[in-house]
Amino acid sequence: MSPRSRAAQPLHTHTPHPGICFPLRRQDGGEEAGRAAPHAGEARGSRVGSRGAAPARGAGAGLGAGLAMSRAAGGECRQDTAGWEGDEGQCDSGIESLRSLPGGREGPAAADPAAAAAEERLDSSYGSGDLPEALPAACRAETPPPPPPPPVAGLSPQQLEALAYISEDGDTLVHLAIIHCVPDVALCCIAQLPREVLEIQNDLFQTPLHLAVYLEQPSVIQALIHKGVNLGLQDRNGNTPLHLACEQQRVQCAQQLLQGTDHTDEPTGYQQDLQLQNWQGLACLHISTLKGNLQMMSLLLQSGANIDVREGTSGKTPLHLAVECHNRRAVQFLLRNGAYVDAQMYNGCTPLHLAVGRKDAAIAAILSHSGADTLLRNMENETAQDLLLALLPFDDLKISGKPVVCAE
Repeated sequence: MSPRSRAAQPLHTHTPHPGICFPLRRQDGGEEAGRAAPHAGEARGSRVGSRGAAPARGAGAGLGAGLAMSRAAGGECRQDTAGWEGDEGQCDSGIESLRSLPGGREGPAAADPAAAAAEERLDSSYGSGDLPEALPAACRAETPPPPPPPPVAGLSPQQLEALAYISEDGDTLVHLAIIHCVPDVALCCIAQLPREVLEIQNDLFQTPLHLAVYLEQPSVIQALIHKGVNLGLQDRNGNTPLHLACEQQRVQCAQQLLQGTDHTDEPTGYQQDLQLQNWQGLACLHISTLKGNLQMMSLLLQSGANIDVREGTSGKTPLHLAVECHNRRAVQFLLRNGAYVDAQMYNGCTPLHLAVGRKDAAIAAILSHSGADTLLRNMENETAQDLLLALLPFDDLKISGKPVVCAE
């Protein structure tokens, strides 16, 4: 093999142990001091190689010189390694250990702190989530704190908290004051609280106005009406405060509810709907007719209630209900005030059909004298006259002079 080809052969390298130097054997028989441990880097190996760079004369001389140089280089490597051991706590080699090059960067102790900080700031932005400097105050997006609520004159925070109390049944302090019949406390709360709080419904969907009507507290009713609360809110049965007044026959409360909308302190736009039905399909006039309260019926009619309003389940008018209750006074009252005598239910029955079917001859006579049509047919194709003939016990019918015998 020619010297040129031997020179082209690669060096045999071995994995170094940290802190140990060893010689590298060339193919031509010459020896060169190996690199030191990775902590020393390439600079130390080159220095050691320069000291033992003299050409070897013979294999024995070359081996002895190589061993001597490796020992000397080993002591120097250990000395240099001890000086660099605290750099990063790891072994560096190759092109990444720039600090080990001659004339390269100095160790961390000799580095300029300002330069190191600048180097960190100019480093890659990956993983560098912290901003080097705080943003100016003008660039910070700060949400302004919400303005405090306006204080209520003459009330402490404890009093305001008490006014906003709601029980486990959904009752506010106004509900409880009305339930326990303490109108002075109720009036004090009504004067301090806004309208929205006074319209809160409890678990039974009752407002304070419902309870005030049910327990007949006129002063509380008047205060709530002056505050402008909604008069059309319905409880769990669909009853408004006016429905309750008709059911409980509270004429004075009904008068306050019907007349109080003209004297409210605040414009609300709430109008009393006299045709509004509860969940049973009954309007206020239906309820007062079933109760037979002519005074309440008169009050409702004067306030604009429809005298022929139909209830929601079967289409009965107040006249139908009065006939069903066998209330002759209510029937006469309604007829005098213009009730339609031939009003028909959803099945086509008139009040006369009901009177005849219930064998109420007195009311049937009143309806007939008021002009009821006896030939109107219902959905079963029956007239009131047919029902009347079926009810009368005829035992002397004759056809062509012969008696008719009805088979049993």
